[in-house]
Amino acid sequence: MKNRDRLLSPITLPNGTALKNRFLMAPMTTCTGFYDGSVNSELVEYYRARAGSIGTVIVECCFIDDKGLAFPGAIGIDSDSKVPGLAKIAQAIKEKGSKAVLQIYHGGRMTEPKLIGGQSPVAPSALAAPREGAATPIALTSEEVDGMIAKFGEGVRRAIEAGFDGVEIHGANTYLIQQFFSPNSNQRTDQWGGSRENRAKFPLAVLEITHQMAQQYADPSFIIGYRFSPEEIEEPGIRFADTMYLLEKLAARGLDYLHFSVGYTLRPSIVDSQDPTPLIDKYVAMRSETLAKVPVMGVGGVVNMEDAELALEHGYDMVAVGKACIAYPDWADRITQDKKLELFIDSTQREALTIPEPLWRFSLVDAMICDMSMTSKKFKAGVFNEKVQDDTHQLAINVSLETDRIADIELDADAELDVAFTTSFEIIRSRILDANSPHVDAVTGATTQSEAVKKAVSKAIAKSCKAQLLEEGGSPSAPQSYDVVVVGSGGAGLAAAIQACDEGAKVLVVEKMSTIGGNTIKASVGMNAAETRFQKLKGIEDSKELFYQESLKGGQFKNNKVLLREFVERAPQAVEWLAEHDIELSDITITGGMSIDRTHRPADRSAVGGFLISGLVKNLNKRNIDVMLDTSVTQIRYEQGAVQGVELLNDENEVLTINAKSVIVATGGFSANRDMVVKYRPELDGFVTTNHKGATGGGIAILQNIGADTVDMGEIQIHPTVEQTTSYLISEAIRGGGAILVNQAGKRFFNEMETRDKVSAQIIAQPEKYAYVVFDEQIRLNNKAADEYIARGFVISAESPRELANKLEMDFHAFLATLETYNVAVDKQHDAEFGRTTAMRHPINQGPFYAIRIAPGVHHTMGGVTINTETCVLDSQQQALNGAFAAGEVVGGIHGGNRIGGNAVADIIIFGILAGRNAARFSMK
Repeated sequence: MKNRDRLLSPITLPNGTALKNRFLMAPMTTCTGFYDGSVNSELVEYYRARAGSIGTVIVECCFIDDKGLAFPGAIGIDSDSKVPGLAKIAQAIKEKGSKAVLQIYHGGRMTEPKLIGGQSPVAPSALAAPREGAATPIALTSEEVDGMIAKFGEGVRRAIEAGFDGVEIHGANTYLIQQFFSPNSNQRTDQWGGSRENRAKFPLAVLEITHQMAQQYADPSFIIGYRFSPEEIEEPGIRFADTMYLLEKLAARGLDYLHFSVGYTLRPSIVDSQDPTPLIDKYVAMRSETLAKVPVMGVGGVVNMEDAELALEHGYDMVAVGKACIAYPDWADRITQDKKLELFIDSTQREALTIPEPLWRFSLVDAMICDMSMTSKKFKAGVFNEKVQDDTHQLAINVSLETDRIADIELDADAELDVAFTTSFEIIRSRILDANSPHVDAVTGATTQSEAVKKAVSKAIAKSCKAQLLEEGGSPSAPQSYDVVVVGSGGAGLAAAIQACDEGAKVLVVEKMSTIGGNTIKASVGMNAAETRFQKLKGIEDSKELFYQESLKGGQFKNNKVLLREFVERAPQAVEWLAEHDIELSDITITGGMSIDRTHRPADRSAVGGFLISGLVKNLNKRNIDVMLDTSVTQIRYEQGAVQGVELLNDENEVLTINAKSVIVATGGFSANRDMVVKYRPELDGFVTTNHKGATGGGIAILQNIGADTVDMGEIQIHPTVEQTTSYLISEAIRGGGAILVNQAGKRFFNEMETRDKVSAQIIAQPEKYAYVVFDEQIRLNNKAADEYIARGFVISAESPRELANKLEMDFHAFLATLETYNVAVDKQHDAEFGRTTAMRHPINQGPFYAIRIAPGVHHTMGGVTINTETCVLDSQQQALNGAFAAGEVVGGIHGGNRIGGNAVADIIIFGILAGRNAARFSMK
């Protein structure tokens, strides 16, 4: 029988169950579960859409214990309350005619503390995973090991109760089961560790209890599969011979299939890099007759029929399909019709493809969405060697380019790097190759490494483009021409660039730093707007007039009223503009100085900055907008009464001339320029700043050089809640979620929801000049940023208020009295002590309890250049400088004497869009 025919024919598993074909949908993380791991309707429909013609759907891994989440948005099978939701998934799959198998797991030491309320993860031994920032786990006791096995059994029972046709035991991906078998992560000396035989006891015990549950609660057709990773690169670590030993033991007890977990079906050894033999070939050659009776499934790199046929040719019995099933819900139908598929997703088709929003933002899908970028770039084909530096390594990176794409990225063969770096390199490499662009999200926990790799690719592209230009007879030193040059790559600059491009302009973005994002990437709370669609959906009654009046009051009535009115009127449109660009801010909270919930943020309640920049960069890539990083604008050429272009200086000390009829300056404020801050506000000398180091006021200077006027330069805002050792901003959304401020005496001292200037002044007035943000588990669960603060080590936590007070070295009697008084005020919705009227959402009474020590820091410069409502830069006579536009914090006047939290993000998007539109139209008229 031909391999194609075998793939489309039924296969009978050892337990007698027949699968209608040999194709399975691989278990892939969607990050779509609710905060507690329960299932939502979006996830049910995702699986329903992909079931039917494919033989079996393996549903993404379910945690069997609430301390075992390895990623956000995971779904759980840790309690009976999860069964009804999971049953909906099983029913949806089975109704379409596919088998439904549920993967179960525990993350072990791969669990992040921030996902489990700041608690320490558990593992076989108290050894941290070999990756940057990994927490040291608590070693399970012998009794706890027995309890963990029982939890796996309970998970199987619930899967049966939910109606699944089987379970897949997740013994791969360095999760808990693999950790027990690994000599790297398991260094126990009891019955569960030491010898290979002892280390195999845990996976065998999990399989045994799975059989017991199946025999007790399921019929004989219940499928039991096992996923394994064949090797570990660590020393000591699992080697292929170890894996074969374990698989023989598992097969002897009874399995219905094995799932070979590798990134590519024909991957060779990661330990013996000199041996090109695919591991599946070694497996087939080494297995016993007993093991050969267990069907083995391959996964990785299967997109078209020939990929699956090749897998069978090497010995796989079944093939699992991952990314292709996301891109093509009807993948199996297309394959059987001999359609040739390419792995990309049309950016407008999320709803049509039934892809949940969290999965759409996950790197797995992001890479496919960005696949069409850079299609018009012309590279000189070749390999370019670039040397870059991260925090600890001098890196030599080889970037292979073809005429229109990035073909490969490799570390120099001589590089001696640790496992953690190698892992992060592979992730960022994949993101760049999949996106065909260096402008992708950095790897969490490995930002500097990611940025170094991205910089190497950017430099290689620049050299390649120059080489191609020379080959075509052009001159790299000759001035290039654009319609619009955008200076700065924060939110305002990116919004402007995208809108200008959509107006038909040829756009260049110039950024002096080595990364995209500016200060926006540090934004935390959200975006203010009144009378929005999202407010109406939540039943929030608001008005633009009230928003205007509260922003005016918050700005101490110093605001430019014309600009403020424009800001308020355009805010709802800007929220919709983001939504239309797949950057939806649908959750709503409140900030200080506001009386209504109008601060829009991501649905998962995460910090708004990274979410915005990630979404805007995707749009930048899709439009093929040119970006120059590590490049400064030394001057704007303003001749004959109009902008003619800009002069640039790059990191190679090359002077470049760009011709352009319009320039948009969106370089941010000057909070990171201490001399400039002290010049206007001497009393702020010595304050830390929340801003990134590029916020130095350079855009103001280059505009002043062509005659721009400035306003409100002395209006500099300090933010009240800044972690002082790192200058990290603690989001106002935490207070907006219900947190309070207490001093070292354990007492509240002011209305936490007053404007930033007033709250900052009160903190400075305390004897110790600092305070604590205090909140509980209810507030943490509703503010994803809190988990980030826990992970960064800012947070002191305790199971009780008394314990927290002791840890903070404050009088616990006073602290308990403070909480009691506040909780009564919440219950009555009347704060007689300090007059707080907003964000009194919950009493602070559910442990764990948390505190973060904070003090004020320089946060925002309200002053800057003057503009009109068209974002045209004005001179001292209030006349427009033709072709010069500005948006964002580089502009003064909008916020007056104090900026309301949430108004900055609104400012950059509203006026960024406006600047992009007007600059494009000016340049092309």
